[in-house]
Amino acid sequence: MSEVQLMKGNEAIAEAAIRAGCQGYFGYPITPQSEILEYLTDEGRKRGMVVLQAESEVASINMVYGASGAGARVMTSSSSPGISLMQEGISYIACAELPCLIVNINRGGPGLGTIQPSQGDYFQSTKGGGHGDYRLIVLAPASVQEMADFVYDAFDLADKYRNPVMILADGALGQMMEKVEFKKYNPADHIPPKPWATVGKTRDRERNFLTSLHIQPEKMEQINLALQEKYRTITRNETRSESIETDDADYILVGYGLAARIAHRAVEIAREKGIRVGLLRPITLWPFPYGRVQELATKAKGILVIEMNAGQMVEDVRLGVEGRVPVKFYGRMGGIIPSPDEVVHALESMIHQPVEANVEEY
Repeated sequence: MSEVQLMKGNEAIAEAAIRAGCQGYFGYPITPQSEILEYLTDEGRKRGMVVLQAESEVASINMVYGASGAGARVMTSSSSPGISLMQEGISYIACAELPCLIVNINRGGPGLGTIQPSQGDYFQSTKGGGHGDYRLIVLAPASVQEMADFVYDAFDLADKYRNPVMILADGALGQMMEKVEFKKYNPADHIPPKPWATVGKTRDRERNFLTSLHIQPEKMEQINLALQEKYRTITRNETRSESIETDDADYILVGYGLAARIAHRAVEIAREKGIRVGLLRPITLWPFPYGRVQELATKAKGILVIEMNAGQMVEDVRLGVEGRVPVKFYGRMGGIIPSPDEVVHALESMIHQPVEANVEEY
């Protein structure tokens, strides 16, 4: 198989998972991510993976829980309402400190909504969609190439921190076709020993027990304190972002995923008009790059957040800015993708309106 291929984003994720040494996939079909299951059912099984279409998303996330607990490198994928059904199991996995990959290819909502692309799952993904004080590491690709590359990163981060990792993309990235180059990756060099795995009692070891149930509050508090310390370590070590044309920028656009690609083109158009604007693209949505936002806010006159939702990441941007400069928002919902010209118009409106105005939408 050629190392460079023209593939859909969903197919690139599936192929990268095989190459990353994923041993098991458990999932359920839902548009617009079903190609991941379809590809792995064919190619994954041929190349040694256990691939099972579960009876529901609830079943699939609990299969991930069990297989990861046994020490396997495993994953699932779904789209928005399917991820909602997985939340209880994700919380269990986070408390038990088990590594796995969860892929969410967003569709428009709320409810069953539409199969068109959206970014309406930001809150669910970054704030802990299930119950309890837990965090997922959340990676946001902006191209089909990154859809593949982030699979390797996700599995490695999951194993490094014994934590579930989510790749959060949208229906357009899942369905679009672009050139993908698969890097050389030897799973044996990346998968660490897992002495905590539940593989039974032998002469050399006692049984391991993995659970998220701890009746004594003192024990539960200690587990929570240990989790929070782990999350602080992840924040220190793994926060990632990309800055484009920000050195001399008077204004900053902030967007992730597909919205960042649109904003990048908007930066080019605006600069042709003489507007000095740059782009900050968060790559890890959690941990969020608050430090980079703070740094840019000390130099910029204003920040415009671009999202395909009603305004979710904008709350984290405002937390990072801490009131230093105005932060405005432009978004489209219901599966509509904003155009670069729309973004430029929103930027121009922000520039020319009075500073005290608080216009959120354009």
